[in-house]
Amino acid sequence: MSRAGPGLGSVALVDVNCFYASAERAFDPSLESRPLVVLSNNDGCAVARSPEAKALGIPLGEPWFKLAPRAKEWGLVARSSNYELYGDISARVMELLGRYSAWLEVYSIDEAFLGVRGTPQELQRLGHTMKTAVRRNVGVPVCVGIAGTKTLAKLANKWAKHNPAFDGVCHWDAVPAAQQERLMAGLSVIELWGVAAQLTKRLNGLGIHSISDLARADPIRIRDRFSVVLMRTVLELQGTPCIPLEEQRIGRDQLIFSRSFATPITTGAALRQVLGVYAQQASARLARHGLQAKVLTAFAATSFYDPQSSSHPSVCVPLPMPTADPVLLARAAYALLPRIDDGVKYVRAGIMVTDLRPTGNQAPLEVFENPHEERGIGPLLEEVSGSSTFGVAAGVQHACWAAVYNNSRSL
Repeated sequence: MSRAGPGLGSVALVDVNCFYASAERAFDPSLESRPLVVLSNNDGCAVARSPEAKALGIPLGEPWFKLAPRAKEWGLVARSSNYELYGDISARVMELLGRYSAWLEVYSIDEAFLGVRGTPQELQRLGHTMKTAVRRNVGVPVCVGIAGTKTLAKLANKWAKHNPAFDGVCHWDAVPAAQQERLMAGLSVIELWGVAAQLTKRLNGLGIHSISDLARADPIRIRDRFSVVLMRTVLELQGTPCIPLEEQRIGRDQLIFSRSFATPITTGAALRQVLGVYAQQASARLARHGLQAKVLTAFAATSFYDPQSSSHPSVCVPLPMPTADPVLLARAAYALLPRIDDGVKYVRAGIMVTDLRPTGNQAPLEVFENPHEERGIGPLLEEVSGSSTFGVAAGVQHACWAAVYNNSRSL
């Protein structure tokens, strides 16, 4: 197994603390040290919380109408989501981090892996240097985890964030072996990168409960019982690098198209038009970035302020092949329609495409080839995206949904 790049002995994971809340504070310093929540697109619920808000016991996803009556008592401040601001803050952080390593992988909007080298003491100092530089120049706090593998760097970052003794920077090799064992024994395997609830249950069934248990497991047995991916996790926990840094991270992790409606939608037919518009826009955006999606999620929601009419249907559709074809994306989105209750007032809907892959990275068998893809409908939509009356989905030509198309927001 090779390391992240030529001559790079360690990996640093730099992660912005409470990213959305920290970005709001960078924009408005008066919010510093105050309980702060960032609300979803329709100001319905808390999607991010500052440490002070977490200390109040405010759960993630708590509806704002429940928090509002006590906001003054708590000194709680709420801000609407501002994704343009978050994108700008993220770009500034990543540009700054890129000055400290030639190998930078932007993993998500608020975290990045860097290939670094040096002694544990030198890398510890580098971690503090990056932490200070991001705080001083961008205005957001970060924590830094450094280790010989990505998986251990993720864990080191978690410990740096939650253990004040590390002061925001943790180099795994600088932690005494006995303390490493205590830290790993105290964390469930669900805390690991890529280990979800269902996999945790299966591991527990084999007597593997903590990260320490998994680190001591036989990698070959884990591969045979689970997957090569989990085997790599075990090897990385044991110090063998298996997940190299990507020299160039292609594309994005996901694209979301979602909007709140000024006038609620009450029929499946009307929602079908909106989903068709979003599928068209997703196709155009994927074509722009040379990507195809393997999974589409569609969702709708009623107002959080209307407890008498509560409906939040969603559906996740694995696509038959990686695609950017608007016809296939629209068909997948329409799988949501049987879950829509006519007469219910839906105030928000959207689609999300995930498992993104470079176009042409996986050629389908001839029997599964998609004729629409060959005709380049997605790139064509991207070229004419300025038109509000052109589309392939039913109802796109109507002026009311043309306005939705022109104003919809992608993350």
